[in-house]
Amino acid sequence: MQEELLTFNGVDGASGDYLLPAMTPRQLTETLAGRDVLAEVKKWLQRFATGSLRILRRGGLFMAADEAIDHSNPRAAGWGVVFAADTDPAVREALSGLLSHRRQQIGPRYKEFTCKSGERHRDFLRRHGVGYQVDVDRVPYYLLLIGDPEAISYRFQQQLDIQYAVGRLSLDGPEDYAAYARTVVESETGPSRPMEEAPQACFFAVNHDKATDLSARHLVQPLAKTAAGNSTWQVKLVTEQDATKSTLADYLGGAETPQLLFSASHGVGFPNGDSRQLPHQGAVLCQDWPGPGSSPGGISENHYCAGDDIATDASLGGLVHFHFGCYGAGTPQLDTFGRGTSRELAPYSFDARLPRRLLGHPRSGALAVLAHVDRSWGFSYLCRGVGRQLETFESCLRQLMSGAPVGFAMESFDRRYADFSAELSRELEDVIAGRKTLDDEDLVDLWIATNDARSYAVLGDPAVRLRVCGEDS
Repeated sequence: MQEELLTFNGVDGASGDYLLPAMTPRQLTETLAGRDVLAEVKKWLQRFATGSLRILRRGGLFMAADEAIDHSNPRAAGWGVVFAADTDPAVREALSGLLSHRRQQIGPRYKEFTCKSGERHRDFLRRHGVGYQVDVDRVPYYLLLIGDPEAISYRFQQQLDIQYAVGRLSLDGPEDYAAYARTVVESETGPSRPMEEAPQACFFAVNHDKATDLSARHLVQPLAKTAAGNSTWQVKLVTEQDATKSTLADYLGGAETPQLLFSASHGVGFPNGDSRQLPHQGAVLCQDWPGPGSSPGGISENHYCAGDDIATDASLGGLVHFHFGCYGAGTPQLDTFGRGTSRELAPYSFDARLPRRLLGHPRSGALAVLAHVDRSWGFSYLCRGVGRQLETFESCLRQLMSGAPVGFAMESFDRRYADFSAELSRELEDVIAGRKTLDDEDLVDLWIATNDARSYAVLGDPAVRLRVCGEDS
């Protein structure tokens, strides 16, 4: 009997090949960690000590100190900004409108912090008087990081995000930060949406091959169907031949721009050192691409949507964009999933250009982009031997469409990471102690799922939210 072939998201823009070719589960095990798979996850276990993993789960010790607080309410849960140590004073000044707005809105639980160079999240919390219990009077629940992932690392963001609602702004210059601040303040203080004007959501899915067929059929289409059950929203599904670059432009600043856009496609990646990597890594590969084997000389820029493609006169109108695709939020310098941890994906860690352009747009920007750092995997919505698993995505979208802050809506992904971390810890304890033998394929599945779950990120202020019908500002 022929062994099942696994297919993966992501296409190499320089060669037109897949970032990771189709392979059997056993080949995946060998590719990702080879014979050292157990050694690799043992290192993982050592980094995330067992004692800490037991208290990662929501509702456990981390949340005991403030379990009565309504975390969906930024005024109750608090809001803080965390500046990188080397932040340009001009950037602070550019954000002054947003900071003043939050200070007035939040009251005593508004805080400003500085993250020291190379500081770990636990050291940051201890420095501000927080141990293993959340104390929103000392460190608020909603935290906006200001700085690129070289100044404030992805690991800092990911680990802090287990306990808190964390977002990041890493834009090109003070004028972009000022534009983003203006977008948020105008969104939250402007006129409420008329009762008769339903907010709009668009679900956009390409279908080139097995990987994108899976994401179209098992992720985007069922999510769109579920969302359509919300009678206060107008929901549109754009898929297959309609999911072109020009159509996506209509939904990213053009005439059809919705309040909520959910897209799934191959993310475009480039080799380390390629001149296109920094501007185009994580771009949305659209239906214009003819498909596998069609681009031996590299993928044409006409086939994907990158930051360069967002028009100067675009009007994003407070959009929230959730993009499922490799490198959609950013790229770490080192490969999380390769043999060991030494292979360099990029000269340094960086946020993707497309969401940065959306957030810092000079005319009318997006409120937030929810996307993935590093590669994205089908493990996010499919479980081998079980099938479709959409509860995490459904919970997030339900919260977004009800007007909850984006950071609170992403709690379902934080819980998923905490649950996988705890499960992996327990399994490894048993394996290392000799109490059981864990099949390598199952171990790699769990390892990938854990790393995949931790890499969903909010770009933008985690306290922003979509304005629903008839809502007061």
